[in-house]
Amino acid sequence: MSAALLATVALLYPFSLQAQEDAGENQQLYRQALQSIAEGRNTDASETLRQVIEGEPLHAGAWLDLALIQCALGHEQEAERMFEVIRSRFNPSPGIMQLITEARSNGCARWRPNAQLAFSLGRGIDQNVNQGSSIGSYTANSSGVPVELPLTADFLPKHDQYTLLTADYLRDLTPNGTSGYIQLQSRRYDRLGQYNSSSLFAGLDTPWRFGRWTLHGAASVGLITLGTQLYQRQSQIQGRVGPPLPLPGSMQFNLTTALTHVEYLTQDNFNSNTAEIKGQFNYRLEDNSASMTFGRLADHAGSARPGGNREGWVTSAQWRRRLAGETTGELSYTQQVWDSSKAYSPGFIDQIRHQNTQVWRAALTYPLSNTQSLQLEARQVRNKENISIFHYNDRQLQLTWQWQGL
Repeated sequence: MSAALLATVALLYPFSLQAQEDAGENQQLYRQALQSIAEGRNTDASETLRQVIEGEPLHAGAWLDLALIQCALGHEQEAERMFEVIRSRFNPSPGIMQLITEARSNGCARWRPNAQLAFSLGRGIDQNVNQGSSIGSYTANSSGVPVELPLTADFLPKHDQYTLLTADYLRDLTPNGTSGYIQLQSRRYDRLGQYNSSSLFAGLDTPWRFGRWTLHGAASVGLITLGTQLYQRQSQIQGRVGPPLPLPGSMQFNLTTALTHVEYLTQDNFNSNTAEIKGQFNYRLEDNSASMTFGRLADHAGSARPGGNREGWVTSAQWRRRLAGETTGELSYTQQVWDSSKAYSPGFIDQIRHQNTQVWRAALTYPLSNTQSLQLEARQVRNKENISIFHYNDRQLQLTWQWQGL
């Protein structure tokens, strides 16, 4: 029984309308229970639904949700008892009886963790594979004398086509929403094999609820290769808090903090430890969803990194809308700014680096079936810097086939 189905049952059938008329504390508890179900926290949802039923014994939606959860958790006798109460007390509609029959036929013998597996295969064009500089030469400082240095071909933009393969596996680890995941990505260029990259990440995510506050904790580790060498090791811990703010309509707010350690295995003096705190507003309706994020960043250099420590901020906005038929469109914008604390390379590049990276993205997704879709994505990157040698632009176009199932 999926969490999405459990969370929407009471809103689909008319015999749960009585609960919606109660705008008091009991109804607030019921909304908390539905949120717990949507987040996969079935144990927390069960406890909250029992409180709802204690306060309102004729709350049919709470009875049905609790019965389905008990069945999903493998508590067969308890689920059967509650199904009988629903049948005798509420005279449920044929649709509800069919739902109960399906739950019984699937069996409630034990908890069965949900699992999702997704693959994608893409083909794309990248105008600047190596983030090559937008200028052809650079004027550097040599013993106080400006010297113009022409850039070699390795530092200029390189164009190529690529194939992208991704695989994602997500699985519940506990009945109360703790999940684990593995993500694999591999990008292969047609000619520029030295820029081929692969990444492997694994992590855990667990939710909690304290009254009307929602919390998520996550931890992940990852490896990234570049060319034929192991390039980076990453580790991250993250916490997300959803305070009960009186926001209008379907809007939500989350506050996220994270600590990330990055170790460069092929370069000296580039290791870093980054702390971030972000606030995000989310707005979601049936055919529209949008989000806005703003955050502060602090990057502590692990050793004598050029430019030393950095501070910055990031902001982003995303909009997703259903277009004609089942086709959906997406637009997003991200801006990230970094300011270093020291001159980048005293005596050669005496400037303190200021980096401003802006990314625009647009995508169209067309479903081929319940498990397959095609996505056409365009991306543009503008990296503006006060040290001109680091200034670059990039454009990418990618067509991707996606599959998602068990």
